[in-house]
Amino acid sequence: MSARVAQGYAEARRIVRLSQSSFHTGMRLLPAGRRDALFAVYALARRIDDIADGELAREAKLEQLDALRAELATVADSRDPLLAAIDDASRRFPIPLSAFGDLLDGAEADVRGVEYEEFADLERYCRCVAGSIGRLSLGVFETPDRAAAEPLADDLGVALQLANILRDLTEDLRDGRAYLPQADLERFGCRIAGARIEGESELLLAFEAERALGWLRRGLALVPLLDRRSALAVLAMTAAYERLLLRIAAEPARALRARVSLPAWEKRAVVVRSLVKGARAA
Repeated sequence: MSARVAQGYAEARRIVRLSQSSFHTGMRLLPAGRRDALFAVYALARRIDDIADGELAREAKLEQLDALRAELATVADSRDPLLAAIDDASRRFPIPLSAFGDLLDGAEADVRGVEYEEFADLERYCRCVAGSIGRLSLGVFETPDRAAAEPLADDLGVALQLANILRDLTEDLRDGRAYLPQADLERFGCRIAGARIEGESELLLAFEAERALGWLRRGLALVPLLDRRSALAVLAMTAAYERLLLRIAAEPARALRARVSLPAWEKRAVVVRSLVKGARAA
C-alpha cells in the first residue's frame, strides 16, 4: 500500500470517528479491509455533503462539485489521498464508483434548491443521494447474489433518506429547503408557510413516516442475502432509523416542532437488540 493510500484511509477513519454517525457502530463490525473501504466511501460522501451544505455561494459550490466529478472520472491519477484510498478500495472490492455520480447529482439538486411535485420525483432524488450509498456499500459487503441484492440496497438507501428528511424537517424549512412532495401536501390540505406547515400536518407526517417504514422493511430483505458480518453491519446501521420512523409515525407533532433525535442510550439499546436478533437468526 502506498503512503498516499495509507494517508487516505487514515483520513477516512478520522472523518468517520469525528462524524459521530449512527453508521459508525455498524461499519466497525466489518473485517478490517472491508471496514476501511466503507470508511473511505463514507468519508467521500461526507465531503460531497459538506460542499452542498457549506457556506460558499451557490456557483462556488457547483464548481467544487464539478471539479470533484472530473477528478473521480480519472481517480487512478488523483493525488488526493482520500481519492487514492477510494481507487484502492475499488480495486479490491466491486464498488460501483459511478454511483458517486448519482450522489453528486443529488448534491447539485440541493444546491439549486429543487422542489418535488410528486413522490416519484422525490424518490429519484433519494436514489441519487442515498440509494447511491446503498449501492456503494453493497460493493464492500459480501453477497452471493449481487443482482438480487442491488435493488434492495438501493431501496434501503431511499428509506434512510426519507427518514433523514422527516428528522430534519424543521431545520430544512428554516433553510428554505422543502422536500415533501407538493402532491402530498395538497392531499392533506397542507401548505408550507415559511418554516411551518399549515393544515393537517400531523396526518401528513404520520403518512410520510409510514411510507418510509414500508421502504425500510422492503430494503431490509437485503439482510438474508449478505454474509453474517455484513448483515449485522446493516442491522446496526438501520436500527436507530427504524425506531426514529416509528416515533414520528406515532408522534408526528414532535417532527413539526423540532429536529427529532434519539438519545444516545436509546440508540445503543436499539442497536444491541437488533444485533442480538440478527445473531439468533443467522
